[in-house]
Amino acid sequence: MLTVRASWRSHALGVAAVAALLATAACDSGGADDARPSAAPTVPSTPSAAATPTAPAPSASPSPTATAAGTSSGPGTVACNDNDLSIATSVWRQDSGQHLLITATNFTDKACTLYHYPYVGFGAAIDGPIDAMGSAPKAIATIGPKEKAYAGLFLYRGSERTIAVEAVSIGHQDRALNSNKESSMLDVALSKEIGFLNVGTNARVTYWNRDLRAVEDLLFRSGNN
Repeated sequence: MLTVRASWRSHALGVAAVAALLATAACDSGGADDARPSAAPTVPSTPSAAATPTAPAPSASPSPTATAAGTSSGPGTVACNDNDLSIATSVWRQDSGQHLLITATNFTDKACTLYHYPYVGFGAAIDGPIDAMGSAPKAIATIGPKEKAYAGLFLYRGSERTIAVEAVSIGHQDRALNSNKESSMLDVALSKEIGFLNVGTNARVTYWNRDLRAVEDLLFRSGNN
């Protein structure tokens, strides 16, 4: 009898212990509710094309304005005339007399341009003005105060019949080729060193050029004499 009662008491104690453990566990679970798991990290979505920054377009630099060949935007586009120029003639030493150099000097205080080639005549004995030789230089002959431009005359071929003249007449063109062709030309006396010129029927004149060497190269190159 004593044995059964003791066993029942032991069982009752065991049940009470289990109940106490369950109560403790319940209290502990209540504290764990406050520590909820954090949300999973959000994966960034792919940016739309509209949201993608675009590089700014480079600003267009101003392009230089093209200039027509043979023209200039400066004051030199005013054509030179007889009132602007001092004209001198000369020959080359050791030359056969087949060539003449015309030098134009601007004696004013403003720039002007000698367009194309000078009109050159030799009086009634030879029809004029004579034709141009060679091609136009790349740059027009704009000359400032005291500056010079040059044109050369090829007068005759070695075996050609010639006429002696003591003066030449010179006229000037405007920007348009062959302009002022009907205008009168001014007589230019030859220097005392020259005296007179022998001129053939095939005389020609170069274009105006600020580069004397370019004029000489054209006059004395092979095939012109």
